[in-house]
Amino acid sequence: MAIHQTDPDALLRQLSALPAKKPRGRLRIYLGYAAGVGKTFAMLGDARGDRKNGADVAAGYVEPHGRPATAALLKGLEVLPPLKIPGAGAERKEFDLDGALRRRPEIVLVDDLAHTNARGCRHKKRYQDVEELLQAGISVYTTVDIRHVESLNDIVVSITGAAVRERIPDSVFDRADQVELVDIAPDALIDRLQKGEVYRKNKARRALRHSFTREKLTALREVALRYAADQSSRAAAQRALRGRAADGGPASYGKEHILVCLSSAPSNAKVVRAAARMADAFHGAFTALFVETPGTRELEGANRAALRGNLRLAEQLGAQIATVYGEDIPEQIAEYAKVSRVSKIVMGRTGHLKGGRRKSGFVDKLISLAPNLDIYIIPDTQPARRGRAPRFTRPPRLSFADAAKSAALLALCTLIAFWFASLGLDDANLITVYILGVLVDAMVTNSWVYSTVLAFLSMHLFDLMFLTPRLPLWSYLSGYPVSFLVMLSAALITSALTRRVKKQARQSAQKA
Repeated sequence: MAIHQTDPDALLRQLSALPAKKPRGRLRIYLGYAAGVGKTFAMLGDARGDRKNGADVAAGYVEPHGRPATAALLKGLEVLPPLKIPGAGAERKEFDLDGALRRRPEIVLVDDLAHTNARGCRHKKRYQDVEELLQAGISVYTTVDIRHVESLNDIVVSITGAAVRERIPDSVFDRADQVELVDIAPDALIDRLQKGEVYRKNKARRALRHSFTREKLTALREVALRYAADQSSRAAAQRALRGRAADGGPASYGKEHILVCLSSAPSNAKVVRAAARMADAFHGAFTALFVETPGTRELEGANRAALRGNLRLAEQLGAQIATVYGEDIPEQIAEYAKVSRVSKIVMGRTGHLKGGRRKSGFVDKLISLAPNLDIYIIPDTQPARRGRAPRFTRPPRLSFADAAKSAALLALCTLIAFWFASLGLDDANLITVYILGVLVDAMVTNSWVYSTVLAFLSMHLFDLMFLTPRLPLWSYLSGYPVSFLVMLSAALITSALTRRVKKQARQSAQKA
């Protein structure tokens, strides 16, 4: 047998001919606690220094905000033409991503990382434009305020009292090579605002009355300082882990694993953000768990949309999504936590669960099933959505097909009962035929209504066809209460069990 040997020199030439993979560009984020602290000013100052040292720098999109000092720093830097998008009434200017990719400078300056692009741009968000630049090997300098960080949204809203619509996922910061905190004392920022160095006079007066109070600025500054410190600590921890792994040591020592429980509750987004902040603080793994129960398919439109939104939020914050199936939610959470080596569980507190069970009982059961885990409860400050009505208070789902099945079963049971009567069998055997019919009806129909009605009709037919003398139905029921109760109980229990088995079968099929 001939053995083919590859020429090493030829193989080396082939490998050399392959296109080299472009190194990823470096991302530097200038973070501030409010507008006017000097983020754009600091970015332009560093860019001018890089250009002086020989770097190829271009301003992709910089907002001068009508500030003379910012406009002065732009002089001498190459400014890429903006992308002009026609709109209703006025033309919008956006960052031209394709133009920057064609120009391919070493460093591109892109202001306002959390900006939402106009319709017609390739990406919906500007941070997605930045990611494409980085993948193309172009380094990016960009700016953002602390209020736009997704995991801090609840904290920022509690401070400012105003909702923030434009937010960026924390993963953008995790991928950053450098986060520069641009800081200024709140009193100095207020002084700049009063002098008209941040906004024009009318807008500045409104800002001073509402969002730029000393108390709010101080609180936002503390949040920004803490977040920047956490980012620095996390980056150092990641470098240490990579160093240990390179030396052949373990990649982690007792790493924390944070588990957040997902639901359709209005406050679940707050719970997910709190868990993400905890995972960042502990430098641990982050998992979002959803327990799918038989009632999940019956979620109404608003609840279903809220659940999808919470799932997307968890993914944006870097969580690994996991789904388990079962009816006992605390048991499923505890079992998953044990198997996945979860160390901390974060969940929300709502007023009631289905059927009126208190959340405290839910938590108590989870604690008893997983006594070694730390469980954190985030209070719910929003009113719970009205859920579906309990099973037997909802209008039953009726159909002609199920009614036809019930009628056919009743006729069949009556024919079999006539046959048994002709053979001389006693009344107990005839009643058993009707009980069996009720059981079968509960299995083949989709509502407890059919088997319940069939139980009443079976008793009435048995009275009319086989008893002498014939009595009104109420007289028979008072004389044979046990038979009727057995038949009615069998109808209800079998119907409920059958529906449960069907739902579990659907869940098993999904899991497979």
